[in-house]
Amino acid sequence: MADTPNDSNSPNSPNGSASNTYDGLDLAALQNHLTDSGVAVAGELTANLISGGKSNLTFGVTDGVSSWILRRPPTAGLTPSAHDVAREFRITSALAGTGVPVAPTVSLCEDEAVMGAPFTVVEFVPGQVIRTRSQLDMLSDNDVDRCMAELIEVLARLHSVDYRSCGLGEFGRPDGYVARQVKLWTGQWERVKAADHPDVDRLAGLLAGAIPERSASAIVHGDYRIDNTILGTEDVGTVAAVVDWELSTLGDPLTDVALMCVYRHPAMDLVLGEPAAWTSSRLPSAEDIAHRYSVAAGRDLDHWPFYLALACFKLAVIAAGIDHRYRAGATRGEGFDRAGAAVPEFVAAGLHAARGM
Repeated sequence: MADTPNDSNSPNSPNGSASNTYDGLDLAALQNHLTDSGVAVAGELTANLISGGKSNLTFGVTDGVSSWILRRPPTAGLTPSAHDVAREFRITSALAGTGVPVAPTVSLCEDEAVMGAPFTVVEFVPGQVIRTRSQLDMLSDNDVDRCMAELIEVLARLHSVDYRSCGLGEFGRPDGYVARQVKLWTGQWERVKAADHPDVDRLAGLLAGAIPERSASAIVHGDYRIDNTILGTEDVGTVAAVVDWELSTLGDPLTDVALMCVYRHPAMDLVLGEPAAWTSSRLPSAEDIAHRYSVAAGRDLDHWPFYLALACFKLAVIAAGIDHRYRAGATRGEGFDRAGAAVPEFVAAGLHAARGM
């Protein structure tokens, strides 16, 4: 999940509220790593925390001349497969030159002795991130429409990439992907739940019994919406970079589309801890977004109720996971205490969608 900003003067700034001390970030070790990797560092590094705990920790780092973004897993409360920064690095490296906008990669460190966890460094991409309702409300209706058109086009473009030709043929196992998703998120629920929830078990059972026999295969982002993109500094109708690839893999592209649509549910405000841009009534409805994607991608939305129900189930588990990390004391900032309240909301929406399966 994308995080809300913290300690930053700008939604996408490496220079706000700079500091030398953050839990999970050793700037001296980072400077040595960058130098050893052949990266020119002009002086002492400073950093600011851009996002801090719903997902990976994200820091803006600068030497006063150049700027980078560093991402690493949370310091506690991890759930399996949910914080794979090496995966992010691999796919963004492969997507360079495909027409899908990504931040240029700089370095991957998988040696946990350096900073206590794997981490990645990419170039800072200037632009703006629209996370909150108030940020979206600063845009004109025309800008909102242009932004939505671009977001949908970029997702369709991602799903059209020939993953074999860009070296991602072994990035995942598209065959059986949907069945594994149901199993994965059912297992995640068992790890993070605060208490038993019969409706969650019911929804998981319905999904397991309605898995489509056949599905398409493509690169899927796994967490696609407006605030997981960096928009152009002057033009929100341009996506400068798609970010937060930790859940990406090869799988069914309709899982991306359905998740993007279910993110429109008002309960996302509880997950993100504030009124979110993506839940705003100024954006197209989930049904309209799905239709516009279908036209842009030239793809039918077969078994659509199943994909909607699966997306609701996934978001319920993600909300429970955020609550799990909050209870473990592994979050930074405010708003994490409300994520657990989103679980029954998404489960109810999932059961409603499942009626059409």
